[in-house]
Amino acid sequence: MPEGEKMRQCKQEEEQQQKEEEREGLIEFYSSYQELFQFFCSNTTIHGAIRLVCSKKNKMKTAFWSVLFFLTFGLMYWQFGILYREYFSYPVNLNLNLNSDRLTFPAVTLCTLNPYRYSAIRKQLDKLDEITHQTLLDLYDYNMSLPQRDWSTSSSQRRSSRSLLHHIQRHPLRRQKRDNLVNLPENSPSVDKNDWKIGFVLCNENNDCFHQAYSSGVDAVREWYSFHYINILAQVPDAKALDESDFENFIYACRFNEATCDKANYTHFHHPLYGNCYTFNDNSSSVWTSSMPGINNGLSLVVRTEQNDFIPLLSTVTGARVMVHDQNEPAFMDDGGFNVRPGIETSISMRKEITERLGGSYSDCTEDGSDVPVQNLYSSRYTEQVCIRSCFQLNMVERCGCAYYFYPLPRRAEYCDYTKHKAWGYCYYKLLAEFKADVLGCFHKCRKPCKMTEYQLSAGYSRWPSAVSEDWVFYMLSQQNKYNITSKRNGVAKVNIFFKEWNYKTNGESPAFTVVTLLSQLGNQWSLWFGSSVLSVMELAELVLDFIAITFILGFRWFRSRQKLPTAVPPMNSQDNAAFQDEAPALRAPHRFTVEAVVTTLPSYNSLEPREPSRDGEEGHE
Repeated sequence: MPEGEKMRQCKQEEEQQQKEEEREGLIEFYSSYQELFQFFCSNTTIHGAIRLVCSKKNKMKTAFWSVLFFLTFGLMYWQFGILYREYFSYPVNLNLNLNSDRLTFPAVTLCTLNPYRYSAIRKQLDKLDEITHQTLLDLYDYNMSLPQRDWSTSSSQRRSSRSLLHHIQRHPLRRQKRDNLVNLPENSPSVDKNDWKIGFVLCNENNDCFHQAYSSGVDAVREWYSFHYINILAQVPDAKALDESDFENFIYACRFNEATCDKANYTHFHHPLYGNCYTFNDNSSSVWTSSMPGINNGLSLVVRTEQNDFIPLLSTVTGARVMVHDQNEPAFMDDGGFNVRPGIETSISMRKEITERLGGSYSDCTEDGSDVPVQNLYSSRYTEQVCIRSCFQLNMVERCGCAYYFYPLPRRAEYCDYTKHKAWGYCYYKLLAEFKADVLGCFHKCRKPCKMTEYQLSAGYSRWPSAVSEDWVFYMLSQQNKYNITSKRNGVAKVNIFFKEWNYKTNGESPAFTVVTLLSQLGNQWSLWFGSSVLSVMELAELVLDFIAITFILGFRWFRSRQKLPTAVPPMNSQDNAAFQDEAPALRAPHRFTVEAVVTTLPSYNSLEPREPSRDGEEGHE
């Protein structure tokens, strides 16, 4: 081999070694996507990737492993999607715990079921009874007996009676045909009862009227009477004028934990339909605690259940109404109460149950109601029923201009009274229909509290007092409580409320799919499909970063070449050496080339003669 050829080969090997040394720098980039992919498949720890390189000479195997690799990759990420969907659905596990401890006794509310004929509105109620008597006589030919009262009235009371008569005539109780709802003439022949609909007419300021009808005459009369009764109550400006408690005449005996109750253990409020109501153990500063379970360690009451006929058209049930609820919660007697029968001992056993929900993303519950867009009108803590009633009352004030008498009064509002708000009845019944259909959105706005305490009740009944003991029991009641009821059996009732056992149940929630569970499931899927670890994931991340870097570098080089290419094109007929020198840097590769002459000299063409390489060639030639 000639000596010049050996020198050229040695020099080429040195240049190749120098290039390899330059590639092994601190930051390594690949010259093409193919080189990057081959390096990844040859060195990664992901199973199956090496087959894409080893079988590159067999195109069928390469295609097979490529399809299998990407299919496996797709299936794995499909499983990942299922896991993420389950995680972001925030499922919960229900935990049931049975605890045993001394229990705080709940609050107990007892109502008389006798709407009271208060002295402040006694004359107006008498006039309403008189008008109702005439209405029933006209519609049903029923002569309602009224107790003898003193009908002598002053001039102001007569004006009030005329005003009441005027408003009642604006909302008359009528009978209509069921089919076409056409008003019957006053002297119409009698029709079958199934063809009747009974109700009363409600109109607004524009004389737009509708018929609030009922299929039952009893329901229609009670609702019509209650509508006018509420208007009469709303005319009393001071609520204290209706505070006429008669505890001793209603509660004959009260004992808790075999100790006598006193007035410090109850609070009193008035309900328009259920009369005087008394709540025991509602004082949060000194609540009762049951020392032991059983009937002798609870609350025992002897109550008067005689129907006094105060307002017979409102009070159609004999007995008393009882509700068990938690402290600092209002007693909604319509929702959770039940009636106590006269002449019966009702024994109510309780079992406490606590429900704790996870808030935040796991459920739509609220901690204290501060994040609920409804103002709490009750002086108690947040409950769902408190929120719903407050929502209706606020809508009532906004839409009708006055507040409904059954619910608390908002600030700067007044109760509805047709002497001041002539069309409030029309507005109320229209709004009530929207409320029940959830058009107002109250059921959607009011969320459940995250922590609730409920009492599961079960009742037993027995005759009280018994036939052999009723004589001496009634005699003792007459001596101690001025008991002078003629109908003994229907005059009294006994109620026992106690804990059945000390055990109480707690229903809690815990996250069913935590971050730890998610990572564990993702790792299981990754190991199942690729048999890899966390470091394999880092290799994939490195592959993505290298791919982005190569794309950026190649794009930058292409952009630079596009900018320099128009200025680097020489003229067609130019053979000037200087023009060639300006052109050369743009057409060369990124690395600088060196031309050497070993044996023969380069042709002496003026346009092809580089300057510096010619000197090197001469030196090499020498």
